[in-house]
Amino acid sequence: MTSTAPRPTADKFLWAALRIMMGWIFLWPFLDKLFGLGFATEAGSGWVDGGSPTTGFLEFATRGPFAESFQSMTGAFADWLFMIGLLGIGLALLLGIGVRIASVSGALMLVLMWLAALWPEHNPFLDDHLIYAFVLIGTYVTDSGRYLGLGKQWSQLSMVSKYRFLV
Repeated sequence: MTSTAPRPTADKFLWAALRIMMGWIFLWPFLDKLFGLGFATEAGSGWVDGGSPTTGFLEFATRGPFAESFQSMTGAFADWLFMIGLLGIGLALLLGIGVRIASVSGALMLVLMWLAALWPEHNPFLDDHLIYAFVLIGTYVTDSGRYLGLGKQWSQLSMVSKYRFLV
């Protein structure tokens, strides 16, 4: 049985805040890998310097049943796909536009990263990739883009009204 009562305001803003945090979780590695800001990517090793944003992660995915498959994915196509994904998902979540597509795409990316790193180092199954994927599903189902973002205005665009998957 589902309730038709509106969700409390705190609930709406909690999911909006989680959406914004998840947006930063995607946008920050894009910036770090693009410019080699010295956090996860060493200075001078950024994509603009000729470094590969995917090679390090994929080549060191040496455990688990999918290790060989992921190791073979390195290259320009994987770099472009990964970086466009990080940027698009991050911006969409931060702005609150296209949250449904960004949430599903982000959850898929996180599950693929989890599969590449099987088995997690500190737990036999669960790690932050899966938890973040579930948070993204929460941002999808709660319409979180309408709060603390541009989702309300975005949803009123004629193209978005016509194609509801763009919300």
